[in-house]
Amino acid sequence: MRATLDRLRGEPALGSAPTPQELDARVGPSISAAGVGAEAALRIWTDDLAPANVAVDHPRYLAFIPGAPTPEAVLFDMLVSAESIYGGSWLEAAGATHAENEALAWLAELAGFPAEAGGCFVPGGTTGNLSALVAARHAALARRGGVAPRRWQAVISAETHSSVAYALERVMDVDTIRVPVDDRGRLTGEALAEALQDADETTLIAVVATAGTTNLGTVDDLAGIARLCASRGIWMHVDGAYGAAALAAPSARDLFAGIEQADSFIVDPHKWLFAPYDCCALVYRDPEGARRAHTQHADYLDAVTSRGEWNPSDYGIHLSRRARGLPFWFSLVAHGTAAYTAAVETTLTIARSAAEQIRGRPDLNLLLEPDLSVVIFERVGWTAADYVEWSGELARRGDAFVTPTTHRGQPCTRLAIVNPRTTSADIKIVLDTLA
Repeated sequence: MRATLDRLRGEPALGSAPTPQELDARVGPSISAAGVGAEAALRIWTDDLAPANVAVDHPRYLAFIPGAPTPEAVLFDMLVSAESIYGGSWLEAAGATHAENEALAWLAELAGFPAEAGGCFVPGGTTGNLSALVAARHAALARRGGVAPRRWQAVISAETHSSVAYALERVMDVDTIRVPVDDRGRLTGEALAEALQDADETTLIAVVATAGTTNLGTVDDLAGIARLCASRGIWMHVDGAYGAAALAAPSARDLFAGIEQADSFIVDPHKWLFAPYDCCALVYRDPEGARRAHTQHADYLDAVTSRGEWNPSDYGIHLSRRARGLPFWFSLVAHGTAAYTAAVETTLTIARSAAEQIRGRPDLNLLLEPDLSVVIFERVGWTAADYVEWSGELARRGDAFVTPTTHRGQPCTRLAIVNPRTTSADIKIVLDTLA
């Protein structure tokens, strides 16, 4: 507890990753037959291992998609562990399930879903997308009278997150139709219609749209995609792991027009909704259909599954589960939803400020006006090797954590801003190193 409170006080050190050889030499073997006791074990962690991790909640952690859990969520996460809650069934976790469902209902309402919508919390976006797509396939199979085609198909775009293609192709053995994106990296209704001209729609399990692509931060043409899916009876799933948090921000809400017509969506509170890892909210328009797809049956489970109560284990790829939505719920209760709106709006403002700073520097080139809080740009004249060297030096000095990427085949970099503690001054510190 003391170490946790110390970590929550003040700004964390950024941290960095040593080589495996360096870390082996620093720590040495720590597990032994006799043990060293809790105090000594904590010293090994605090002195040697904790500094070898990068703090994703540092204000200048701007790579990938960061996180910034509230202290309330972190401390409640400890209590969740201490209370040994099995979060799979109402029978064993009625209080936890009630609280998680309240948090899910808030997210569903933000998306414009009906009151009967619901779902569960799963470990992350990969599991959330996979769970939704399994439910989509189950619904498609029912539409075909229980007769599966030779091959199932699903539609994704060139900017769809890698986890979706992984789930479809390598886990579910489903073929993918990859649709080109527009000049902003968006899947549009027009491109989708063209791609499906000759498709056998009875073999399609879903169209996967993205609300906030990881590399560019753009939101697909959800309204156009929704119209096509509704007219043809195709399940529409929205991967909003990063970006759907901006549903809480009035300034960005118009970008998500059409999400209210989706059959399912995900959003990761551990990204832009200030919860600790790992936490993905999976929401279905028709949770009963998802329950039919996911409920596991066994003699010993009859005491749970036959009662007709809401069991989180019935809505995703899991049985045993941590009640991982509780820290998010607790932080929402403690701070109120207005504070969440303000925090997300703050990060959007900083992203717009970052874009403005980049536009004002002749040696930098803004590659795309930001939809949300990802700002992608290039240092004029730099090669891929230049970005790698710069990124490594930033991390070694402890100044910031920013990584290279590519856009349309060209090397560049990006800033992902989801931490309300990140300021315009932090952005300037990073941009000054590119002069």
